[in-house]
Amino acid sequence: MKNFRYLLIAGAVALGACANTSTPTTSTATADNRPDPTILLVPIRVEDPALAAGCWAQFYTGRDFKGDMLTLVGPAEVQSMDKGTARQLKRDIDSVSVGPRATLQVYEHAMFRDRTVNFPANSREGGLTRKLGFGGRIEAMKLNCS
Repeated sequence: MKNFRYLLIAGAVALGACANTSTPTTSTATADNRPDPTILLVPIRVEDPALAAGCWAQFYTGRDFKGDMLTLVGPAEVQSMDKGTARQLKRDIDSVSVGPRATLQVYEHAMFRDRTVNFPANSREGGLTRKLGFGGRIEAMKLNCS
């Protein structure tokens, strides 16, 4: 409700700024002499109920939680990161943050095989390459909710 009030105020200010209360002293204006429309960008906040439940993991492309971010909401299993955009994602993940009601398991190879590294609830790892020990590439993952 508070955001809606701010949106209304911002819209009123924008309309007020566009209004012309004075009359022109000359009549040289033509129909082509009109201002461009005003576009007002208002930041909004979107919340997913699943995120509020605390079962999520956020992956960052940069070290120390910098760069682009992707959020995976659980429970979820990714058997292989070799298809589509996941191929690029497995190369780019360098930081991970796990939600308060989630546990994350990442695997060295597809189909949940071989070496695994566990991240408990509320954990944050700012440099995955040293934590993983298998080259820093994640091939599969499981996100479980508690």
